Amino acid sequence: MKLATKYIHAGTEPDPSTGAIMTPIYQTSTYVQEAPGVNKGYEYARSQNPTRKALEDAYAQIENGKYGLAFSSGVAATDAVIKLLAPGDEVIAANDMYGGTYRLFTKVFAKFGIRFTYVDTTDAANISKAISPATKLIWIETPTNPLMNITDIAAVAAIAKKANVLLCVDNTFASPYLQNPLDLGADIVMHSATKYLGGHSDVIQGCLVMNDANLREQLYFIQKSCGAVPGPQDCFLVLRGIKTLHVRMQRHCENGEKIAHFLRNHPKVGKVYWCGFTDHPGYAVAGKQMRGFGGMMSFELKDDSAETARKVLAGTKVFALAESLGGVESLINHPASMTHASIPREERIKNGLSDSLIRLSVGIEDVDDLIADLNQAIG
Repeated sequence: MKLATKYIHAGTEPDPSTGAIMTPIYQTSTYVQEAPGVNKGYEYARSQNPTRKALEDAYAQIENGKYGLAFSSGVAATDAVIKLLAPGDEVIAANDMYGGTYRLFTKVFAKFGIRFTYVDTTDAANISKAISPATKLIWIETPTNPLMNITDIAAVAAIAKKANVLLCVDNTFASPYLQNPLDLGADIVMHSATKYLGGHSDVIQGCLVMNDANLREQLYFIQKSCGAVPGPQDCFLVLRGIKTLHVRMQRHCENGEKIAHFLRNHPKVGKVYWCGFTDHPGYAVAGKQMRGFGGMMSFELKDDSAETARKVLAGTKVFALAESLGGVESLINHPASMTHASIPREERIKNGLSDSLIRLSVGIEDVDDLIADLNQAIG
């Protein structure tokens, strides 16, 4: 089935009682049972909900997986993966990663005896060198947030399998439209579905997708036992969002390419981080494992002072200064003080995330308006 057809029909069937073409919102906390322990597959909404089940099926289908699980946020989905581990276990993670993930790892799970080792995952050899007998999980983002670094998923998957280690890929920046990590050998795919999957900045949600039935049962047990589940209204919104993922992503990619080249040619802009440039260090790998280069990018001004960056951030009229990404509207962001503020400054600087870096989530507005807005803000 082609992508456009898959996204429109994923997880959805006409409602058997009414024929409704959209999955109903089953706004209920519990279900009547025919006898103790005898039910129609649903007993309590923390464990199961028909709207959530439809969405979880959709998650699996769009990522070419067998099983999907929905969570109340992307961080909640990440939290569930780390709960597969035990004190003394080790995680190898990218040194360039979303600040919320870093905060969860260092401020929450490190206290429970789980160790985290951070390496430059753009070179798979660094991962091989870091693996120890205690390593149980490799966690990567590609492209990374916010520096757009690329990791070779297939190469890392081969290393993980040889070491009998799980590989989880945060696929939020790419979305299933551009990249399918399970097809490249990953064990788990994580999304902040708040972003491109929902697509309209009106829902918070996360998901995990996998092929292994035993892994699904372990993660489902964590989902049910810890209770970080989304409500049916939120599930309905993401189901609706997925139906237009392909048309939105086409425009995100088209606009992103034009804006990346505009920024690179602007006399006041220094470096532009976008994996679609042929001279990007990860361009060849991105071209191999992605179907396009997306609408996420970051840039630095030649005058790299934080004050100059703040003037640009405050000067846009169409780009909104806000957290998050992946919605239909364009957003501008200052990672050092917003999405990555939880990472110590010395760590940020060491990994290339400067105080003046500006991140863009390019939306689906008319690209001429977006370019004009950036041009007047940069000055």
